[in-house]
Amino acid sequence: MSRELGRLGEDLVAHWLQTQGWHILARSWHSRWGELDLVAQQPGKPALLAFVEVKTRSQGSWDYQGLQAVTPQKQVKLWKTAQLFLGQHSALADLPCRFDVALVHSQRAFSPEAASSLLPTSLRLGQVVGLGGYQLRLETYLAAAFEL
Repeated sequence: MSRELGRLGEDLVAHWLQTQGWHILARSWHSRWGELDLVAQQPGKPALLAFVEVKTRSQGSWDYQGLQAVTPQKQVKLWKTAQLFLGQHSALADLPCRFDVALVHSQRAFSPEAASSLLPTSLRLGQVVGLGGYQLRLETYLAAAFEL
């Protein structure tokens, strides 16, 4: 998978989260331990912080649409990276946090209308969206996918 395709999957998930009322606080946030694909905040009392790992895969992927790629070792790296993020953003450090996993299915678009670069104003889970020459679909969103 190309980095561009991964970014498109992250774009789709970020847009979906925003249509659900979430605010995207960070994208592709790097530390020495790894990268947080998305950091999102759900407003409310209390507000909630989600560290979202996005896996974009094509049909027939060997790792169950990316879910098996979130190994226990990857989970530890995400946890350490999230700790560093919270250390640099102390105003968020007391919020309840969770780790979510988003699984995005991708397929090359073969017609111009299927390769749109505009995201719809409303977006539902499972909806096919043309973006950057691909047809993408947010297949599964696992809230609180793992705990450490």
